[in-house]
Amino acid sequence: MKTTAYFRDVVRQKHPGIEEAWILRVMAEPLEVRRQADGRFALWGMVPEAQNRALRVVTLDDRETVHNAFFDRGFLKALTRSQRSPPAEKTAP
Repeated sequence: MKTTAYFRDVVRQKHPGIEEAWILRVMAEPLEVRRQADGRFALWGMVPEAQNRALRVVTLDDRETVHNAFFDRGFLKALTRSQRSPPAEKTAP
């Protein structure tokens, strides 16, 4: 797995419990992918082995080099909000 110096020096220290296999799985089969304004990619996936938490992986613009990885507490809330159906329109009597 290709990584940035930031990932090796900071992220590994800050989040030692995140396994490389989880990162690779999210990169291979993301639930959602967004391109950020800085050109990097944010990819999300679920990790059943970590109490089914959402893992966000940020890669450089090559989508191969991992720059950051962390559990994203807000992802499931946002996903749930986006999947809700819009309110029904009221019709005139």
